[in-house]
Amino acid sequence: NTVLVRNVCEPICTHTLKYGCDVVLGPDMNLHRNPLCGRNFEYYSEDPLLAGTICAAMVNGIESNDVGTSLKHFALNNQETNRTRNNVIGNPRTFREIYLKPFEIVITEAQPWTVMTSYNLINGTMSSERCDLITEILRHEWGFKGMVMTDWFGGISAAAQMEAGNDLLMPGKADQGKEIRKAVLNGRLWMVMLDRNVRHILEC
Repeated sequence: NTVLVRNVCEPICTHTLKYGCDVVLGPDMNLHRNPLCGRNFEYYSEDPLLAGTICAAMVNGIESNDVGTSLKHFALNNQETNRTRNNVIGNPRTFREIYLKPFEIVITEAQPWTVMTSYNLINGTMSSERCDLITEILRHEWGFKGMVMTDWFGGISAAAQMEAGNDLLMPGKADQGKEIRKAVLNGRLWMVMLDRNVRHILEC
């Protein structure tokens, strides 16, 4: 019942603004893939269509009055054990038809303010450092216009995250700033990439 979900979520705007906040860190979109996943109580379903449809209604409800949402965890964050270094191995068809589908539905039907990347690796690369995931699929294919942020202390290389299109590193550490500056000075990271990321934050 998407109408009910939206109606229930609309008052969240008022409560969020009352507490002086601008963005709700949710909804959580990952699937009930592993019964031991510690975030299953926040996730909606084992079914991609159901999860995507319900969460799209939730986003539209919350964002109806100048409050943003953060769609998470992008992507394939479906277990609790070793969740910050778990390497999810799979093929593009499986990822797109099952694990990415709910995110695609919400992006195309609700356009959330922000998307939060996940802790895990995908086929050997941190999700927050994957240009194919963040820039090609999320932005170019699905048309996402908002800001992408990391999960708290997520990822390994700050420079790689910037290059991939991960706009904001949360909560931000001094050594990450030093790494980014060094990467710019030695030519590994272009300023145009940082300008792009800053623009996404300012336009959010």
